[in-house]
Order: sequence, then C-alpha cells, then structure tokens
Amino acid sequence: MLAYVFWHRPRDGLATDEYLAALTAFHERIGVPSWFSALQRPPWGEDAGWYEDWYLVEDWNDLGRLNEAAVSGPRKAPHDEAAALAGGGAAGIYRLRAGRPERPGWAGWLSKPAEVSGPGVSLWQRQMVLGPTPEFVVLAPAPVSLPWPRVETGPG
Repeated sequence: MLAYVFWHRPRDGLATDEYLAALTAFHERIGVPSWFSALQRPPWGEDAGWYEDWYLVEDWNDLGRLNEAAVSGPRKAPHDEAAALAGGGAAGIYRLRAGRPERPGWAGWLSKPAEVSGPGVSLWQRQMVLGPTPEFVVLAPAPVSLPWPRVETGPG
C-alpha cells in the first residue's frame, strides 16, 4: 500500500473555515481512503498553520490514476477551489512497512526505526523525495514511546 501525503497551508489572510470547507469538499469526492489534519507544526519546521492530507492507494498504478482523477470529472471543481486557496505545499509518497492503515490521532516522524508495533500503529517509509520530510513516520491512535529521536506534529 502507498500513501500520497501532501502538506499545505492556506493563503495569508484566508479564513480557516473557508479553507476547511474546501478541503472537506475535495476529500468527500476523491474516491480513495483519505483524511486531512491540522498540524501543530510540519515534520521539517517550527511554523504553525500547516495541514496534512493522506491519500491511500494499493500500488503505483493506482497512484497514477489518483493523480489523474484528482483534477478531472466531479473532483475538478473541489480540487481547483482548494488549490486556489492554498499558499504553498510539499509532498511525499510513503509505503506501508508494518501495521494497518487507519486515520491516526498522533504522528512521530523519524529517520531510521527498528520494529514498531501496537494496536492501531502503522509504520510508513518515504519512497520518493518530494519535500523536506524525514524518511519514516509512525502513526498511532495516541502518542507512543519510541526509542529514537523524532518530530511530533500533532494529529496525523
């Protein structure tokens, strides 16, 4: 399983509720398992105001289909509206290495973990460098103790 992860922030001066409405409309139509969360901070910096979208697909072929579908048909208008409201973004593609994919309540970004396990915990590894993020992320329903240095970003 692969995840396309997109970090973005609203344009300066834009009302949060307008941005959230556009994101919600897009996620309701995308047609793959997806979610977005407001972050306390992005995995690579200290500045607040970022959001993180996760889009789950089975393989690279599905990722290509998602790329096309996101900007066509009934998804075009909600995509274009959300994109017009965004002030910047970065992305990455991650492969599920362990666990089951589900919407987390916590995320810890790190460089090289050993084994990670637990109820609701999943480990994802970056496959393509499309942004300044660390190589791995552990997602879990709540914070978990990890023996490695990591950046905690708040809700996943």
